[in-house]
Amino acid sequence: MLCCPTVTLSNGLELPILGLGTSHNGGYSHEAVVYALQECGVRHIDTAKRYGCEEYLAKAVRESGVPRQDVWLTTKLWPGDYGYSNTKQACRASCARLGVEYLDLYLMHWPDCMVPGRSNREMRAETWRALEELYDEGLCRAIGVSNFLIPHLEELKEDCSIVPHVNQVEYHPFQQPEEIVQYCQQQGIVFEGYCPLAKGQALSHPTILKMADKYEHTPSQICIRWSIQNGVVTIPKSTKKKRILENCNVFGFQLEDTDMVSLRMLHDGRHVTWDPTHVP
Repeated sequence: MLCCPTVTLSNGLELPILGLGTSHNGGYSHEAVVYALQECGVRHIDTAKRYGCEEYLAKAVRESGVPRQDVWLTTKLWPGDYGYSNTKQACRASCARLGVEYLDLYLMHWPDCMVPGRSNREMRAETWRALEELYDEGLCRAIGVSNFLIPHLEELKEDCSIVPHVNQVEYHPFQQPEEIVQYCQQQGIVFEGYCPLAKGQALSHPTILKMADKYEHTPSQICIRWSIQNGVVTIPKSTKKKRILENCNVFGFQLEDTDMVSLRMLHDGRHVTWDPTHVP
């Protein structure tokens, strides 16, 4: 059973450093989520309205028998729902689909607001004000953003009163946005990484395969361990029980400093998912 360390948010909440990610297009399995909760001790699940599985997740959490207060549930607000009143409606709708009275973490999913005639900065600020109120009301225990770069975070800091508790960004050996990581640390924002296996691309890299042999762990365990050892909250996705168990077994070993450096050298800037670089 997983004994997972936590990371402390700026408001004092404890977020499990390892979670289970979900996604759309086949990225959800009811059996796998129940297994993760019951058999692996996973207590942190990440989803989004965009993925279309909030209602399924409600059933899985209920079936697992794990008390609501013991499960950290993160979901995300899609840009189509940005704006003050839309945001409040969308949050309540996500709660209803998830069968919960509150969310542990609610994230703005993407920095581009896609609203004709309104600037991204204006829409992000308006949306964030709604999130701040949802937080004050207790509907969200923590609020944050996803895929936000330093300029986006700087604008939000100038326009609003609560600094995001979390920024969730693509993070794996080939994509190490160190400037954002350091900025978040300086601002008291917990950095959370998704796609830790680079959608499988990292699993066949010679350096990672060599380390897997050395530590007698799988390539995915090497990648997840590296991410966690860097202090990054890590949310690998899988719909297979065997893989979920494997991904959870990363706390019984530690990578040596020289190997941490070797993995740091693999950064080549590639994205395996959306790239927010050109979003104003």
